[in-house]
Amino acid sequence: MQDDPRTLVSTDWLAAHLRDPDLRIIDASWYLPAQARDAKAEYAAGHIPGARFFDIDEIADSRSPLPHMAPPPEKFISRLRAMGIGDGHQVVVYDGAGIQSAPRVWWTFRLMGKVDVAVLDGGLPKWRAEGREIEDLPPFIRDRHMTVQRQAALVKDVTQVAAASKLGDWEIVDARAPGRFRGEVDEPRPGLRKGRIPGSKNVFYQDLLNPNGTMKEPEALRAAFVAAGVDLAKPVISSCGSGITAAVLDLALERIGHRSHAVYDGSWAEWGMYGDLKVAKG
Repeated sequence: MQDDPRTLVSTDWLAAHLRDPDLRIIDASWYLPAQARDAKAEYAAGHIPGARFFDIDEIADSRSPLPHMAPPPEKFISRLRAMGIGDGHQVVVYDGAGIQSAPRVWWTFRLMGKVDVAVLDGGLPKWRAEGREIEDLPPFIRDRHMTVQRQAALVKDVTQVAAASKLGDWEIVDARAPGRFRGEVDEPRPGLRKGRIPGSKNVFYQDLLNPNGTMKEPEALRAAFVAAGVDLAKPVISSCGSGITAAVLDLALERIGHRSHAVYDGSWAEWGMYGDLKVAKG
């Protein structure tokens, strides 16, 4: 794997830069209820040295009824400054599943105009498997000024996605498991319809990962999108259950050099809720 401090870095890269004064590490672990894991408790019990915990459910738009929607810029600035993260920092984000929720925080940084941020390939499981350093101490925090410039092109709302579904000018790619995409199994969130956005294609996010939890090489990533019928000459909207694993697709697209892609922030948590939005099955 080729290290890129703006997309994906290896555990070797992080170990070599662990003591860099302008490196900041974020634990962005987040789990579905069915995974029966407590991200905050796991962070407190042991994390990569210096890591701060990013609470995806709290650093969000509290005005929205939808789960963990992207935070307003002022809230993002406030929370990140409280973590001692600001302008001039290289950020590395990891999670406890390997690559599951860390790309969501990577994408949130990019939405705020911060590009010096990468996901740790293989995450905490790979770091631990290699016997690398873990600590349970809270990090030393020093306030750092932060400026943001929201990049509106990186996020899509339901109206924009509905237009894309009707016109076909964007590819809509769904990161959910195939059974959910086809409407064959119930959604984990109660009250949601089963199925998919009409015209969308399915690239299950786990199919972009190797058995050890690292991300596949760019050639294999590209092949996965092509095999799903995605026209990579078009711009892409990524979607999932609630906007978390859609960002895995977003990261993969960035890794293959696709430069016009956005996340449908509300994802199926929004689309599946409203009966006036069409649903496809099968």
